[in-house]
Parts: sequence; structure tokens; C-alpha cells
Amino acid sequence: MNDHVEETENDGDKRKLNVSKPKRVATEIEGLDAVLEGGFPVGQTCLVRGDSGSGKTTLAMQFCMAGARGGERVLFLSMSETEEELRAMARSHGWSLDGVVIHYHDVRERLGGRVNQSVFRPAEVELPQTIDALLSVIDEVNPERLVIDSLSELRIAAGDARWFRHQMLALKDYLIERHCTALFTSSSRVPEMGVKSLVHGMVELEQLAREYGADRRRLRVHKLRRQTYASGYHDFAIRTGGVEVYPRLIAAEHRAPFRPEIVRSGVPELDELAGGGLDRGAATLLLGPSGSGKSTVATQYVVAAAQRGERAAMYIFDERPQTLLERSRGMGLHLQEPFENGTVELQQVDPAELTPGEFSHAVHRAVVQRGIRMVVIDSLIGYVHAMPNERLLTLHLHELLTYLSQQGVTVLLVMSQHGLPGSPRHTPFDLSYISDSVLLFHIFEYAGELRKAISMYKRRCGRHEQTLRPLQFGPQGISLGSHLQEYAGILTGVAQRHEEG
Repeated sequence: MNDHVEETENDGDKRKLNVSKPKRVATEIEGLDAVLEGGFPVGQTCLVRGDSGSGKTTLAMQFCMAGARGGERVLFLSMSETEEELRAMARSHGWSLDGVVIHYHDVRERLGGRVNQSVFRPAEVELPQTIDALLSVIDEVNPERLVIDSLSELRIAAGDARWFRHQMLALKDYLIERHCTALFTSSSRVPEMGVKSLVHGMVELEQLAREYGADRRRLRVHKLRRQTYASGYHDFAIRTGGVEVYPRLIAAEHRAPFRPEIVRSGVPELDELAGGGLDRGAATLLLGPSGSGKSTVATQYVVAAAQRGERAAMYIFDERPQTLLERSRGMGLHLQEPFENGTVELQQVDPAELTPGEFSHAVHRAVVQRGIRMVVIDSLIGYVHAMPNERLLTLHLHELLTYLSQQGVTVLLVMSQHGLPGSPRHTPFDLSYISDSVLLFHIFEYAGELRKAISMYKRRCGRHEQTLRPLQFGPQGISLGSHLQEYAGILTGVAQRHEEG
């Protein structure tokens, strides 16, 4: 089967090279097919490597079931788990294995217990016998899709690198002649003896233990000959139903035109402070100490968006959606109705269970599938806990914000400063440089009272007020007063009137 053809055409003085892309077979694991840009190459062999428990067998079984659903002949050759064990795994995921032929091959039983025979070298007797037994099953089923799970058992039977490579090369050529698309699985802890150089593609699965919370799983395509793919690490999870892959978000691949416009809050004084309003597609950082009103102002923008008929999503790390709804009701913000009719989505996020790739994928799907036009992340401290490496977090968030900006999605990032008014305050990392606008929230003490103020520190796309305004909350909503011209020292946390010196 020639699945990759090269032709040259003479066009004047130019010679053009037309290369047809190889056909691909889908795994029907949505995210994995996106990473592979369609699936594994037809009629080729690929290796899936990973430690025990990393998801190799689960992924391979889903690959088989996808073929069976399409009417293909499918064979799953297992050398590590019995057929009953595989069917029990399928039942736990709610899968049907109809159309999948499962064959369990016990290497030691097939050899009649002669694992330690000494007349010939083991590689000269045991490995060829095992390969012959596998080939007889393959001849009988004549599969279009094949899984051998796993090569590690063959590796143990071989013991000799040269013989193992020779047998694997013969097996690969045999499968290619039959136009069979094959997946081999193998443990990362077992030396492959050159198999990586024989196969057409290789996918590595990793399972990383975090100090707290669920393990983080990720995969990387090491190679895929004659085929493009999404490089780098991609987070994935194994849940009831199988493997879910979250392709790494690449902003440059998702450019889309949108009409520039001003996004208003519904509070005229707040819009005046921001120079008329926020910019469509811009990311605004709401920065200030805890209790200064950041989440309430972010909610005000969401309510205003819902009133305009725009869909918004709030990703909440620090409180329950019901608590947010009750607090908003007490502030005169009517969030309940747009939440109930689906205009506003409230997604509670558990940092201990979250991976950054899964979060970006969820936001991407919300924008593409449900038309979200405003995103609130409240707060970034929870996001930090999900990805404690500061350098990678900033890069990851920068890619997400770039993507949302290119889609014309307005983003509000809520982040708290540590410390009390008047004391040194700091943030866990600096995001002001990748934010298009920054709203600063202040708490200051005057005459024995704690008061709140707000200012626009930065707006990249236009002019804005340079003043501080008093900020108040009540049953009727948010209100901003006139400029705090008579006070000095607000940013220190202790204010004085000018005439008081």
C-alpha cells in the first residue's frame, strides 16, 4: 500500500513537489486525534511507552474499539493480562468489546516452562517460537488494526539485543505487507533494544506524582514519520469512559478577526475611570488585598455582559457557586437569572485536581462550542496552586490570554495581594506586564474607619483617569464617588487630609 506519494511537475522554470499526506486511522480519542492531526498512520507500526499504570492498555483498547465500530477486523494480542482481566477493565469503563478479538498469549506456558533451557541461547529458541505463535493468530484473524500488549514480555524472552531487534524488524515488515495498522505497548523501565528506531511513531505516557492532589498525567509524541503532529507535552486524564487528552493550546493556530469595541460595566463612574470602558479582547487584572471588592466588580462586568446578551464564564477557585450567587444577590447584582438560563456559566475549580492543560482545554471548548465572550478567573492564587512553577505558569497563562485576545474574548483576572493595609504587600508573581489593563483596589484607614478606593493603573489601548475614586458596595450595587483629591497617603494604607499636613 503506497500511502505517501511524491510527484514532480515542470511549471516553466519552477519545479513543484507535491507530497500527499499519509492516510490516518482515528483513535476516536478526541484530544489524541487532534495531537496526531487525524490519528495514527495507516498500515504503519507505532509504539506507546509508559510506566505501569500510565494508561497504555486503556489507550490501546480504545484504539481497537474505534476500529471495531467502523467495521474493521481488530485483534488485541495480550501477553500481560488475561482476556477476563481485559473484559473486566472494559466493564469498569462501560465499554462494549463487540468486534474486538482478544487473544491472551502466555509466553512461559507456550514455551512449556523451558525458560531456562541451556542447549541453545534463549534468543535463538524462545523468541522465534513466541513470534511464530503470534503470527499464526494474526494469520487467522487477518486484522486491519492490531495491538500487541506488551513488547516488554517479548523483551524478557529474548535476552539478546541483536536477536530481539531482528525479530521485531521481521514482525514490522510482515505487518506492513498485510497493510495492518499496529500499536505496540511497552514499559518505559524496560530497555527497547532498538525498537524505537524501527517503528514509524512513538508516544510516551507519563504519570507524575504531585506533593498534594491527584497525579498529573501527560503524553508526548516523540516521532511520527512523514506526518505532522502537535509537539510538546499534553495533559491527559483517565476517567470512567477512557482516556481524555487535552492538547496544548497554541494561540498562533487560532487567529480570528473580531470588531474592536468598548466593553462597559453598567456603572457609569467605573466606565469613566477606565476611559470609557474595557477593550474587547483585552485582559484586565483586578489587583488588591482580600476584601477590597475585586470579585464583586468582576461580577458586575459579567452581569452587564449578560444584559447585553453576551455569554460569560466564571471559573471560581476560592468559593462555591452558591456562595457567589448569594453574595451577588446581597450586593444587588442579578446573577441568578442569567446563571439559570445558561447565559452565565459558573465553574467551580478544584486546584488539587486541576492540570493547566485541562483548564486551558475547558476554556477553549467554552469559547468554540458555546460562544463565550467574557471569561473571569477568580482567583489566580488557585491557578498558582494548580501549577506552582512560576516560570511555566506565566508562559502557560500568556498563551491562554493570547488565544482569548485573538478570539475577541474579554478576560478579567482576579488576584489578591498579601498583607494588611499599611503593611508591605506583594503578589506571588507579576502578571501586570502581560495584562492589557490593571484595576487597583485599595483599602485605607481614615479617622478610625476602613475605606475602599479604586484606580486604573494601566490601560494599554487608550487613555484613562489617573485618579483614585472611593468605592462602596450596598444592596443597590456598586457606586463610585468623585475623585479623592483631598486625601494623601491612600496607597500607604493610612490616609490624611491635605490640610492636616
